[in-house]
Amino acid sequence: MTRQQVREALAILQREVPNWDVPVITLMAQEHRDPYRVLIATLLSLRTQDQTTGPAAQRLFALADTPEAMLKLDQKTIERAIYPVGFYRNKAEQVLAISQRLLDEFDGQVPDDIDVLTSFHGVGRKTANLVLAEGYNIPAICVDTHVHRISNRWGYVKTKDPLGTEMALRKKLPRDLWITYNPMLVALGQHCCKPTSPMCSQCPVASFCKRVGVQRSR
Repeated sequence: MTRQQVREALAILQREVPNWDVPVITLMAQEHRDPYRVLIATLLSLRTQDQTTGPAAQRLFALADTPEAMLKLDQKTIERAIYPVGFYRNKAEQVLAISQRLLDEFDGQVPDDIDVLTSFHGVGRKTANLVLAEGYNIPAICVDTHVHRISNRWGYVKTKDPLGTEMALRKKLPRDLWITYNPMLVALGQHCCKPTSPMCSQCPVASFCKRVGVQRSR
């Protein structure tokens, strides 16, 4: 897939994705472009499906949506609010620890630097990039399993892991596409470009795809 084909594919996806389930973090950012909400909601989303993450985040933010307010809650209250997200007890502890550090070191503001963000416990490059892109509208490439899989399936990159995919995309992907690349590919991956037996017959960008590694499709 060429750079121009990627641009054309994303243009098609931007028309199609509103008819699908947009990734929950993107929906939240559209309603509240708040780096703190994006950070906490992304932490909740790890190893948790969107249909669980969305309601859990809404319940939590109804109680507290700033570091100051969050620290007025005890861990059990946060656990009850976010249940049944995966590892909800650990995540409740992380939410409190992150909120405390934000107040202690950053005046309650979420840093807009990826190296600083990844120094927080439980925050990896995927989460940090999503905070920059969706929280601050700063060009960043968030690579999750969908982005890694589809970028390789398209034949746009040839990488072994998400970090390799992020580095490859930083070199190849036009900078003006960095922010939209993740939500478009996540939506595509959730809707039809499944890990096994992708629904190629329903894919609006199938003509651009090299189908690398696809052995069976629908």
